Amino acid sequence: MWNIDLTLVDVAQVTRAAYAEAFEQVTGVPLVYLASTGGRTDSEIFFEFLARNDVRLDPGEEPLSDFVDALGEAFARRRDQLTARGRAMSGAPEALAAVGGLEDTVQTVVTGAIMANAVAKLSAFGLDGYLDLSIGGFGSEHYPKGSLIQFTRMRAAQAHGFAFPEWSTVYISDSPRDVEAALIGHATPIGVVSGSATESQLRSAGAKYVLEDLTDTVRLVSAVREATSGTG
Repeated sequence: MWNIDLTLVDVAQVTRAAYAEAFEQVTGVPLVYLASTGGRTDSEIFFEFLARNDVRLDPGEEPLSDFVDALGEAFARRRDQLTARGRAMSGAPEALAAVGGLEDTVQTVVTGAIMANAVAKLSAFGLDGYLDLSIGGFGSEHYPKGSLIQFTRMRAAQAHGFAFPEWSTVYISDSPRDVEAALIGHATPIGVVSGSATESQLRSAGAKYVLEDLTDTVRLVSAVREATSGTG
């Protein structure tokens, strides 16, 4: 399982603009104060935006679904900006190809982004073809990432007709919160120092395997093999 943002792609500028448009559309309040997004789902981010920008909901008001819809529309309007203002992370295509070449391996994503936006981010850089996105975990499901990892493992078993034991699954990501989510979801975390977190922060969160980036496919494949050997 792969995280997307700052693990496989960096489209932060486009994402921030879409957040701002969707937030103001739904709340009527400009998005002035941002929130940390690493390891969080879009639903978690929305509620932190509300708190940071002092937006108070009326009793019974539930704007999350409206925000998700608005976010998807705002992002779709900016799809042509993804390659101009974003990039695939160094080594991402080669890393996906290398891991995908391992025997009996299925690759997908567990991401905080809603599904439509996640697919757009990956397809913009030609990364979607390496992944089975039909079984992925997305921020539009309104569950924390630890739960999404467990759901994704169950979906993979249903879709492919054989079990994926906890010891046979890894989650590759760049943030300490994702490392913690992997441990909660009973997947082995593999950290990549491609976001704002340092190697020591990723290791402190519980990552036994930490890569400087995705360009060393030999080391990546070795980490995946060792993590899923049952002895790593």
